[in-house]
Amino acid sequence: MTSRSANRRTVLAAAVAAAASAAAAPAALAADSRSGGLTGPARPAPPAGPGRRGRASLVDLHSWTTHRDWASGESRGTGAEAGPRPGIVLAAPAGSVEYADPHTGRKATWDYATWTSPRREPSVAAGEVIASWNAHTPAGTWIRTELRGTYSDGGETPWYTLGIWTAKDGDDVPRRTSVDGQGDGKSSIYTDTFTIDDLAGGRRLTSYRLRLTLYRAPGSGATPKVWRVSAMCSDVPDRFEVPASEPGLGRAVELKVPRYSQEIHKGQYPEYDNGGEAWCSPTSSQMIIEHWGRKPSAEDLAWVDPAYADPQVCHAARYTFDYQYEGCGNWPFNAAYASTYKDMQAVVTRLNNLNEAEEFIAAGLPLITSQSFIETELDGAGYGTAGHLMTVIGFTRNGDVIANDPASPDNPSVRHVYKRRQFENIWLRTKRKDAAGKVKSGSGGVCYVYFPVRPAPAQRRVLKKHGLC
Repeated sequence: MTSRSANRRTVLAAAVAAAASAAAAPAALAADSRSGGLTGPARPAPPAGPGRRGRASLVDLHSWTTHRDWASGESRGTGAEAGPRPGIVLAAPAGSVEYADPHTGRKATWDYATWTSPRREPSVAAGEVIASWNAHTPAGTWIRTELRGTYSDGGETPWYTLGIWTAKDGDDVPRRTSVDGQGDGKSSIYTDTFTIDDLAGGRRLTSYRLRLTLYRAPGSGATPKVWRVSAMCSDVPDRFEVPASEPGLGRAVELKVPRYSQEIHKGQYPEYDNGGEAWCSPTSSQMIIEHWGRKPSAEDLAWVDPAYADPQVCHAARYTFDYQYEGCGNWPFNAAYASTYKDMQAVVTRLNNLNEAEEFIAAGLPLITSQSFIETELDGAGYGTAGHLMTVIGFTRNGDVIANDPASPDNPSVRHVYKRRQFENIWLRTKRKDAAGKVKSGSGGVCYVYFPVRPAPAQRRVLKKHGLC
């Protein structure tokens, strides 16, 4: 069992402070609370490197989604299924294994099968990699996502676990969790992110493979099905400021997206990251899921206290919760949650500037963005944060950002208009200073993109342009 959040946050604060004062690249405080509590992993920010080929080379997103993709991988007991939504399933167990759940203490034996992707050489030698996946996990089933890569100076990483995931949390499955303590002296896993330890030294990841392991109870006929697995490789340079983009739409565009406040859930279900005040990520996820016309059923919400407003936000917090991270801000877990809704897909990626975000909005695709800032850096927010998720739903005619910010006192006040230059910088930068003047890090343009299996033609064009389909 991990320590409770308060103790864990103290340890993380000390570790990050030490890293920030060292000669190496400073570590990030990536929290999922708008109040700036340390509820997340340290996310080191890559330094600038030689030989850059422009903005397009900073991010490489690749996904496996088609029947041909699944057939191209190495299978040990998995089968590739065709149809309207191709995927892999557990066809015949490759073996069995015992798993001791560190969060419940329960031990159980599971049948398993594996699928390993072909080796992928990304267009950018990566300082960071974030994987995301879309899957169906019926009762008694779960999956593990792993990465193994090759370094630019030779040698390979170990197989790193990027997530142990299941849609539910009953006694028939292990707890949904990241895995701490993974590293080989050259790279480490920080909750949901692979990162090179000494980015200033020039080492990068030049190729990788992903491995999916599908589990079920022995003798069961049930099987998980994985529809999509993606890896976003990036090498975003260290920067306190990013180049300003010029507004590209020339007109106002605002998507109709539900407004939900995380603050009205303060104190509710404290077992999930101390309650609603820290639920920016699942609250944002639920807004976009419902924008696409999906929501939990009455049966899904039966566990929520009927006195609570917007029970679907409580539901999202419960089913994005990472029992190791002790929070709801695990980026891939939020994407995986979104994909549990009918015909939904979800990817974690990075964008280069607000012009790219404008392309998504103009096509009817809202985004969820990750940013950190002190109060004076974002006019109208009224708070500062070490890490916060909000939804981008539109742009004004002048190019300012229209955001549904869940860190608002109630649902009607969720809609905000934030100054373009301020928003772009706090989202895209990798380095910043906190209120005490200490160097911290930013997300470097991380965002979630949720979209249906059959997007409209204009949406498909934008998604394809940015490597999402």
